[in-house]
Amino acid sequence: MYDCIIVGAGPAGGTAAYHLAKQGRSVLVLEKESLPRYKPCGGGVSPAIAQWFDFDFSPAISVKVDSLRFTWKLGDPVEAKIATKEPVWMVRRDVFDHFLVQQAQKQGAELQDNTEVTGIEFKSDHWQVNTANGPVTGRYLIAADGAKGPMAKWLGFKDRKRRLAGALEAEVPAVVEDKSTIHFEFGLVKNGYIWNFPKADGYSIGVGTFIGGERQDFKKILDEYARSFNVDIKTSKQYGHPISIWDGTQNLHTQNAVLAGEAACVVDPMTAEGIRPSIFSGLLAAGAINEALAGDFDALEKYSNAINEQWGSEMAWAQKLAGAFYRFPGISYKVGVKRPSGAQIMGKILCGELRYGDVAGRALKRLIPGFGG
Repeated sequence: MYDCIIVGAGPAGGTAAYHLAKQGRSVLVLEKESLPRYKPCGGGVSPAIAQWFDFDFSPAISVKVDSLRFTWKLGDPVEAKIATKEPVWMVRRDVFDHFLVQQAQKQGAELQDNTEVTGIEFKSDHWQVNTANGPVTGRYLIAADGAKGPMAKWLGFKDRKRRLAGALEAEVPAVVEDKSTIHFEFGLVKNGYIWNFPKADGYSIGVGTFIGGERQDFKKILDEYARSFNVDIKTSKQYGHPISIWDGTQNLHTQNAVLAGEAACVVDPMTAEGIRPSIFSGLLAAGAINEALAGDFDALEKYSNAINEQWGSEMAWAQKLAGAFYRFPGISYKVGVKRPSGAQIMGKILCGELRYGDVAGRALKRLIPGFGG
């Protein structure tokens, strides 16, 4: 029997596996795909995650980006260099996720990939996890199987607070002349934005909407945007996928189990950043289960509280900002993005050097006259 079974080998699962195995716990990671596996994602990673690990991420980083370029309906550009200690990392998720799991394996964690979980059963004091390759047992469970995974429902989290956003992405092989700039486009899509993230050998171009609204022709919008870079995305495979955005504080633990990553609905409602919050949740989940294994009966409840207090309080500000920004994008672009400090602030938030709580109040007053009055 394992101390902990982790379902899902994304950033949350890999992080939890690494930290639990490093504490000497026996860990099994179950992943339905074969690693390395493609995952649609812009692949922007805040360098702030380095503080939570004791190894070098360089082998998993495609390029580092130190400049931002914003446009409004393909015009009115704003360009800025990010004045931060470390540039934003651009990664390919097949490489990054696998690298993280490999670090966990070096600490003693076991991986069973190409193994789909078919159901779970609690047996008096442990979990039996049924898979296509037979059952396995563990004292604790971490459900890190993403926005579409079944684990949360099986664990009884039927009415999670979450906002399912939609995104469409294409990975386009190309000779990238400027590998140091992230591109954001506002105006072509409602209630969201379009991104173009450079990689060493091409672009990750995507479109997402984060606060709901009417249906939009993502393929047409993405095609128009890609043409502005002389790129034909019709020759590349396109991936539609849901994003499980934070939508309020909630309980993330149950009997001998916790939710982590997108299963815990931790994605930033303003930027749709998911890798850093997923890693943070994996870090806290590992700590909680390690404490539970050591005899702390309240450890899993403390995990829920810690996520809600340390991440949820930030996301409450992000949600308010997103609501104002995406509902009034034209005004927001003028008074937010075009403001001399606007791009710098966004860069520092993406790098994890600035918190929404530090800037959201002032920003909302500019966007919504009378806010906070």
